[in-house]
Amino acid sequence: MPQDVMVPLATVVQFTEGPFSNLVSGFSSQAQTNIMLQATRACESACDRRLAPFTGVTETQRADAMDIEDAMDAYVPLDPTSQLGFSRAQSLGSTLLARHFWVREHPPRYPELWSGSIASIGLLRSYSGSQDVGISTIQYETDTGHVRFQLGTFAPPGTTIVVTYSGGYNTVPADLVQACQYMAASMAVKQLDPVDNRSGHDPDALRSDALEMLAPYTRR
Repeated sequence: MPQDVMVPLATVVQFTEGPFSNLVSGFSSQAQTNIMLQATRACESACDRRLAPFTGVTETQRADAMDIEDAMDAYVPLDPTSQLGFSRAQSLGSTLLARHFWVREHPPRYPELWSGSIASIGLLRSYSGSQDVGISTIQYETDTGHVRFQLGTFAPPGTTIVVTYSGGYNTVPADLVQACQYMAASMAVKQLDPVDNRSGHDPDALRSDALEMLAPYTRR
Protein backbone atom coordinates (compact mmCIF):
# COMPACT_ATOMS: atom_id res chain seq x y z
CA MET A 1 0.00 0.00 0.00
CA PRO A 2 1.45 3.45 -0.91
CA GLN A 3 2.64 5.47 2.07
CA ASP A 4 2.58 9.20 2.72
CA VAL A 5 5.67 11.10 1.67
CA MET A 6 6.56 12.38 5.11
CA VAL A 7 9.12 12.30 7.88
CA PRO A 8 7.93 10.16 10.84
CA LEU A 9 7.91 11.51 14.37
CA ALA A 10 10.18 8.64 15.39
CA THR A 11 12.55 6.92 13.01
CA VAL A 12 13.11 3.19 12.62
CA VAL A 13 16.54 3.61 14.24
CA GLN A 14 15.03 5.32 17.28
CA PHE A 15 12.43 2.57 17.59
CA THR A 16 14.77 -0.38 17.20
CA GLU A 17 17.49 0.88 19.55
CA GLY A 18 15.15 0.53 22.54
CA PRO A 19 13.13 -2.19 24.27
CA PHE A 20 10.75 -2.65 21.31
CA SER A 21 13.41 -3.78 18.83
CA ASN A 22 12.32 -7.43 19.10
CA LEU A 23 8.83 -6.55 17.94
CA VAL A 24 9.94 -5.67 14.42
CA SER A 25 13.02 -7.86 14.11
CA GLY A 26 11.19 -10.08 11.63
CA PHE A 27 9.83 -7.15 9.60
CA SER A 28 11.39 -6.12 6.32
CA SER A 29 13.06 -2.71 6.13
CA GLN A 30 10.08 -1.31 4.21
CA ALA A 31 7.62 -2.78 6.71
CA GLN A 32 9.52 -1.11 9.57
CA THR A 33 9.40 2.21 7.75
CA ASN A 34 5.69 1.78 7.05
CA ILE A 35 4.80 1.12 10.66
CA MET A 36 6.60 4.29 11.82
CA LEU A 37 4.69 6.31 9.22
CA GLN A 38 1.41 4.69 10.25
CA ALA A 39 2.16 5.40 13.91
CA THR A 40 2.89 9.03 13.07
CA ARG A 41 -0.46 9.41 11.34
CA ALA A 42 -2.18 7.70 14.28
CA CYS A 43 -0.58 10.22 16.66
CA GLU A 44 -1.71 13.12 14.47
CA SER A 45 -5.23 11.72 14.22
CA ALA A 46 -5.41 11.35 18.01
CA CYS A 47 -4.36 15.01 18.42
CA ASP A 48 -6.37 16.33 15.46
CA ARG A 49 -3.16 18.14 14.40
CA ARG A 50 -0.37 17.88 11.88
CA LEU A 51 2.84 17.38 13.84
CA ALA A 52 5.41 15.93 11.43
CA PRO A 53 6.80 18.29 8.76
CA PHE A 54 4.32 18.86 5.93
CA THR A 55 4.49 20.77 2.67
CA GLY A 56 1.90 22.36 0.43
CA VAL A 57 -1.23 21.91 2.56
CA THR A 58 -4.14 23.97 1.20
CA GLU A 59 -6.90 25.23 3.51
CA THR A 60 -9.89 27.48 3.08
CA GLN A 61 -11.01 30.02 5.66
CA ARG A 62 -13.95 32.41 5.78
CA ALA A 63 -13.12 36.06 6.31
CA ASP A 64 -15.01 37.58 9.23
CA ALA A 65 -15.51 41.25 9.99
CA MET A 66 -12.55 43.45 10.86
CA ASP A 67 -11.34 43.09 14.44
CA ILE A 68 -12.46 45.87 16.77
CA GLU A 69 -8.92 46.97 17.60
CA ASP A 70 -8.39 47.79 13.92
CA ALA A 71 -11.56 49.83 13.63
CA MET A 72 -9.95 52.78 15.41
CA ASP A 73 -7.32 52.96 12.67
CA ALA A 74 -9.75 52.86 9.78
CA TYR A 75 -9.81 56.60 9.21
CA VAL A 76 -6.24 57.61 9.98
CA PRO A 77 -4.05 58.76 7.04
CA LEU A 78 -3.42 55.71 4.84
CA ASP A 79 -0.76 54.71 2.34
CA PRO A 80 -1.82 54.58 -1.37
CA THR A 81 -2.48 50.81 -1.34
CA SER A 82 -4.74 51.09 1.71
CA GLN A 83 -6.55 54.11 0.28
CA LEU A 84 -7.31 52.21 -2.92
CA GLY A 85 -8.59 49.20 -0.98
CA PHE A 86 -10.92 51.24 1.19
CA SER A 87 -12.08 53.33 -1.75
CA ARG A 88 -12.96 50.19 -3.69
CA ALA A 89 -14.81 48.74 -0.69
CA GLN A 90 -16.85 51.92 -0.25
CA SER A 91 -17.71 52.07 -3.95
CA LEU A 92 -19.21 48.58 -3.65
CA GLY A 93 -21.16 49.40 -0.50
CA SER A 94 -18.84 47.74 2.01
CA THR A 95 -17.19 49.64 4.86
CA LEU A 96 -15.45 46.76 6.66
CA LEU A 97 -12.52 44.70 5.44
CA ALA A 98 -11.08 41.58 7.07
CA ARG A 99 -7.46 41.82 8.14
CA HIS A 100 -6.97 38.61 10.13
CA PHE A 101 -7.24 34.86 9.81
CA TRP A 102 -5.59 31.85 11.41
CA VAL A 103 -4.18 28.80 9.64
CA ARG A 104 -5.26 25.55 11.26
CA GLU A 105 -1.83 24.08 11.91
CA HIS A 106 0.52 25.70 14.40
CA PRO A 107 2.67 24.39 17.28
CA PRO A 108 0.68 23.52 20.42
CA ARG A 109 3.96 23.39 22.37
CA TYR A 110 7.64 24.25 21.79
CA PRO A 111 7.17 26.82 19.00
CA GLU A 112 10.94 27.27 18.81
CA LEU A 113 11.15 23.76 17.29
CA TRP A 114 8.49 24.46 14.66
CA SER A 115 9.11 25.82 11.18
CA GLY A 116 6.36 27.27 8.99
CA SER A 117 5.95 29.32 5.82
CA ILE A 118 3.11 30.44 3.56
CA ALA A 119 3.42 29.74 -0.16
CA SER A 120 0.31 31.49 -1.49
CA ILE A 121 -2.93 33.19 -0.46
CA GLY A 122 -5.91 33.69 -2.73
CA LEU A 123 -9.08 35.65 -2.04
CA LEU A 124 -12.32 34.34 -3.57
CA ARG A 125 -14.80 37.14 -3.00
CA SER A 126 -18.54 36.67 -3.12
CA TYR A 127 -18.58 39.65 -5.46
CA SER A 128 -16.00 41.59 -7.49
CA GLY A 129 -13.89 38.61 -8.49
CA SER A 130 -10.76 37.08 -6.98
CA GLN A 131 -7.24 38.17 -6.07
CA ASP A 132 -3.85 36.72 -5.19
CA VAL A 133 -2.27 38.34 -2.16
CA GLY A 134 1.44 39.09 -2.25
CA ILE A 135 3.19 37.05 0.42
CA SER A 136 5.59 39.92 1.08
CA THR A 137 2.65 42.09 2.22
CA ILE A 138 1.36 39.83 5.00
CA GLN A 139 2.42 39.21 8.58
CA TYR A 140 2.55 35.52 9.54
CA GLU A 141 3.14 34.40 13.12
CA THR A 142 4.16 30.74 13.09
CA ASP A 143 3.69 30.22 16.84
CA THR A 144 -0.04 31.07 16.77
CA GLY A 145 -0.92 30.55 13.10
CA HIS A 146 -2.10 34.17 12.93
CA VAL A 147 -1.97 35.94 9.55
CA ARG A 148 -2.59 39.67 9.13
CA PHE A 149 -3.31 41.31 5.77
CA GLN A 150 -1.88 44.66 4.84
CA LEU A 151 -4.27 47.46 5.73
CA GLY A 152 -6.56 48.09 2.76
CA THR A 153 -6.37 44.59 1.24
CA PHE A 154 -9.76 44.14 -0.40
CA ALA A 155 -11.14 41.22 1.63
CA PRO A 156 -14.79 41.91 2.49
CA PRO A 157 -16.45 39.74 5.16
CA GLY A 158 -17.59 36.48 3.61
CA THR A 159 -14.56 36.20 1.32
CA THR A 160 -13.12 32.68 1.02
CA ILE A 161 -9.42 32.72 1.85
CA VAL A 162 -7.42 29.94 0.19
CA VAL A 163 -3.99 29.50 1.78
CA THR A 164 -1.23 27.04 0.90
CA TYR A 165 1.47 26.62 3.50
CA SER A 166 4.04 24.33 5.11
CA GLY A 167 4.96 23.62 8.70
CA GLY A 168 5.70 21.00 11.34
CA TYR A 169 8.31 20.12 13.92
CA ASN A 170 11.69 20.08 12.20
CA THR A 171 13.11 19.04 15.56
CA VAL A 172 10.61 16.63 17.12
CA PRO A 173 10.08 17.09 20.89
CA ALA A 174 11.24 14.07 22.89
CA ASP A 175 7.77 13.30 24.25
CA LEU A 176 6.34 13.13 20.72
CA VAL A 177 9.14 10.75 19.73
CA GLN A 178 8.24 8.49 22.63
CA ALA A 179 4.52 8.71 21.93
CA CYS A 180 5.17 7.61 18.35
CA GLN A 181 7.27 4.70 19.61
CA TYR A 182 4.47 3.55 21.92
CA MET A 183 1.95 3.85 19.09
CA ALA A 184 4.19 1.86 16.73
CA ALA A 185 4.76 -0.82 19.39
CA SER A 186 1.00 -1.15 19.88
CA MET A 187 0.51 -1.61 16.15
CA ALA A 188 3.36 -4.11 15.87
CA VAL A 189 2.01 -6.23 18.74
CA LYS A 190 -1.44 -6.34 17.16
CA GLN A 191 0.05 -7.43 13.85
CA LEU A 192 2.29 -10.08 15.39
CA ASP A 193 0.02 -11.47 18.06
CA PRO A 194 -3.57 -10.24 17.69
CA VAL A 195 -5.13 -12.96 19.87
CA ASP A 196 -2.82 -14.71 22.34
CA ASN A 197 -0.71 -11.73 23.41
CA ARG A 198 2.38 -13.92 23.85
CA SER A 199 4.74 -11.07 22.96
CA GLY A 200 4.81 -9.84 26.56
CA HIS A 201 3.44 -6.43 25.57
CA ASP A 202 -0.15 -5.23 25.97
CA PRO A 203 -1.10 -3.28 22.83
CA ASP A 204 -3.93 -1.45 24.58
CA ALA A 205 -1.65 -0.36 27.40
CA LEU A 206 0.94 0.82 24.88
CA ARG A 207 -1.65 2.84 22.99
CA SER A 208 -2.92 4.27 26.28
CA ASP A 209 0.63 5.36 27.11
CA ALA A 210 0.91 7.01 23.71
CA LEU A 211 -2.37 8.89 24.15
CA GLU A 212 -1.33 10.06 27.60
CA MET A 213 1.85 11.58 26.17
CA LEU A 214 -0.09 13.14 23.29
CA ALA A 215 -2.63 14.84 25.57
CA PRO A 216 -0.78 18.19 25.79
CA TYR A 217 -0.70 18.35 21.99
CA THR A 218 -4.39 17.59 21.44
CA ARG A 219 -6.47 20.30 19.81
CA ARG A 220 -8.90 21.86 22.27
